[in-house]
Amino acid sequence: MPVPEVFRGRMRVPAIAAPMFLVSGPQLVVATCKAGVAAAFPTLNARKIEQLGGWLDEMNASLGPQDSPYGVNLILHPSNTRLKDDFALVVE
Repeated sequence: MPVPEVFRGRMRVPAIAAPMFLVSGPQLVVATCKAGVAAAFPTLNARKIEQLGGWLDEMNASLGPQDSPYGVNLILHPSNTRLKDDFALVVE
């Protein structure tokens, strides 16, 4: 399988730092992406939707086009009452 274009030239190793519940946050994501490894975090690690917005703003401001990309882990379980709001904020 070929490497997607968005990843080419931005990663030092073909790895992704997995989203870890209660551990992954903006500092870890930014440091990982700057080190050349893609990173992800669960949206519910941000305890409130407003905090998630702040995290996304912080990560987007801290990372440039030369850094590895990051992703978000949307919790799809029916118990997640924030799914629609989290999804809308990530898409925005």
